[in-house]
Amino acid sequence: MAEKKDLTDKQKEFYETKKKNLPTKVWSFFRNGLLNKTRKNIGIQNDIYELHKVWFGDLSNKKVLDLGCFEGNALSIFLAQNAREYIAIDLSESAITKFSKRLENIPHARAIAVDFLSEEFLENEFDLIYAYGVLHHFKDTKFLIERLKLKLKPKGEIISYDPLETSLPIKLIRRIYRPFQSDKEWEWPFSRKVYYLYAKAFDVKERHAVLGKAKWFFMISLLPLSSKKKDLLGKKWHVEDWKRSQNSDSYMFSCMHLTILMRNK
Repeated sequence: MAEKKDLTDKQKEFYETKKKNLPTKVWSFFRNGLLNKTRKNIGIQNDIYELHKVWFGDLSNKKVLDLGCFEGNALSIFLAQNAREYIAIDLSESAITKFSKRLENIPHARAIAVDFLSEEFLENEFDLIYAYGVLHHFKDTKFLIERLKLKLKPKGEIISYDPLETSLPIKLIRRIYRPFQSDKEWEWPFSRKVYYLYAKAFDVKERHAVLGKAKWFFMISLLPLSSKKKDLLGKKWHVEDWKRSQNSDSYMFSCMHLTILMRNK
């Protein structure tokens, strides 16, 4: 337990201070700069958000947990405004303070600085847990699954979006980078084993992976083509990734990111 607390404290400090070594800054530039630009240009980000809105369903009678919310993502306020009850949690006290101000005029919404795995977090009976870029921060997947199931209602749902470590070129890059990574102790992109642990514990209602073929979109920028033609080719690859990953495990594992709608058994 002491070891787990030490790790939580390290993670909390990292998100409070944003202190990163040079390799982590370089990786963040690639991930948050080039990668996010690609996601926007070819419609990945918009498709993810619109899909999540569909997966939310009718929120009017749902108790929702926004797990690892930080300062709130693009859909956090949407959830807060439309859910019967909305609770957002994160380790970062400064992020929660900022997000709480955004929630001031929504009476049934609140944000709490707390560790999801700790006994201090007593809330349960959630109809929906929204975990955008969060589940891969937990090394002990089995324990996390137990906790998720404990907090969900029977037939309650989880919507997740996380990186995969299964694409060979990305796996090689990560192996080179990982020894120097500032936040390596809580960065665990989904392996095949992790995905199947979730698939066994929950009913996977729908899934889509992105950045399979489309991860090579940045190379198109080197070609003597118009921006319009480049974006059209990238969008074509994205649509193929989106469709084929829905039913093919092998294709899904060739992609970089995965979003899943899971239901508690």
